This record gives sequence, C-alpha cells and structure tokens, in this order.
Amino acid sequence: MRFTLVIQSSPYSQQSATTALRFCKQVLAQGHEVYRVFFYGDAVLTANDFNAPAVDETGLLKGWQALQQTHQLDLVVCIAAAVRRGVLNEHEAGRYEKKGFNLAAGFELSGLGQLAEAIACSDRVIRFGGAHG
Repeated sequence: MRFTLVIQSSPYSQQSATTALRFCKQVLAQGHEVYRVFFYGDAVLTANDFNAPAVDETGLLKGWQALQQTHQLDLVVCIAAAVRRGVLNEHEAGRYEKKGFNLAAGFELSGLGQLAEAIACSDRVIRFGGAHG
C-alpha cells in the first residue's frame, strides 16, 4: 500500500507530530511505501535546522532525517507556510534578503501542487494534527 502523510501540527506542541513519525516508521517496517510526507501549517517548523529540543523530548528533525536517508523519503515543506514562519532555503533567503537560511537537509520547499499530486498517487492519505490536534 502507498501512503502519503500530511502533518499539520507544530513539532513540539502536540503529540500528533510525534505520532506521525512513529506511524511512518511502522508503515515502512511493514513493507509499505510512503510516497510523500507533506509538512503544512505549523508543522513546517519541523524542518527548521535550528531546532534544539530538550534532552527528554523526541528529536523529530533528526528522526525524519534518519528515515529520509534510510528510505529516500520525499519530505516536502509547504513553501508558503514555511516562508511565513521563517523556514527558508538558500534561494528564499536571498529572495527575501535574509542573512541566512535554515531549511534542514533532507527537506525541500514546494507548493500545494506536490500535495495534490501525492494524493492522486497514493492509496491512503493520513493527516496528523491540524485545528484539533
């Protein structure tokens, strides 16, 4: 089965962000395919390379990066949501005349077209977080 995951919650304010990572690990362990992971809304903060979680918190950034490396996951960050929240790649930092960029390795900025395409190409789309957590 081919899955797309849509993550909408902030990485450290709701349990759903951690649940998404655990779910993804289990899907892959069971031999399924994860077509794309799309970070939207406050979830784009997951891809901020400047994240420094407390020692007793799940390191979501490093967890996603490890899965991306091992399984060549497509980790897509909504560009509009990211720019609003200060998560920029080198190109967007230059475009907005910022001094630096902070999009973590393994993630890419893209638009909602990537989400639409993933929905069309997946058997299941699972959403984590959002307005009600």
